[in-house]
Amino acid sequence: MHRTRHSEAMIFLSGFVGILLVLTAEAKVGNSSQAKYCTETEECLMFDLICETDSYELRHYGSVKWVSTEEKGYIMDFALMGAFKRLFGYITGQNMKGQKIEMTAPVVVKVIDQKSFWEESVFRMSFLLPSEHQMTPPEPTDDKVFIQKWPEMKVYVKSYGGWMTCLSDKLKANSLCTSLDSAGAQYKKDFHYAVGYDSPMKWFNRHNEVWFVAEGDPECSSSSEESEEMKFPFFN
Repeated sequence: MHRTRHSEAMIFLSGFVGILLVLTAEAKVGNSSQAKYCTETEECLMFDLICETDSYELRHYGSVKWVSTEEKGYIMDFALMGAFKRLFGYITGQNMKGQKIEMTAPVVVKVIDQKSFWEESVFRMSFLLPSEHQMTPPEPTDDKVFIQKWPEMKVYVKSYGGWMTCLSDKLKANSLCTSLDSAGAQYKKDFHYAVGYDSPMKWFNRHNEVWFVAEGDPECSSSSEESEEMKFPFFN
């Protein structure tokens, strides 16, 4: 009798833990109605705002799974064409289960910063997997496409409008670096993330971001000596 009750308790506990894991995944990938910038997809990457200044935000993101691919190139704009096509193939059925997977936001691109202009770079583009595929996403059929589980992280964020191009991303990344250095913030300087929330079909009220991964203690104090950002109305 005791063993039976113990077994039942273990089964209940296992089921409860499973439900918690699903709810945790869904909490990190949530309904777009709860997100300010996701206007074209049903689900969006959720975050906790730690602090903010006039120049940037500091956010916390939980651990989530992405489908990713890498593409070499000298200019981000051209390299991402092939990368996007590959990932779009995955979500439209080019996976082991032949499943169609809903598009989410944002699309994130890892950009290597410490390289010379004439050197070829590797750009890694990632699509966020929707909540129903966070636990067991279908495996890709293309060997250049892979599933990644990103650890939780804190990132410094600068937002801007217009179109995300290699030029706009570079300008905003440099601007964010200037703000962070002026504030004495610690962050990873060898790469950043270029982040887009909108499809090419959306012409107005577009939203893009630059992320730098935070290190050390959070820093959200603005420096009075911070240099004024260059003004490019199309990118602001």
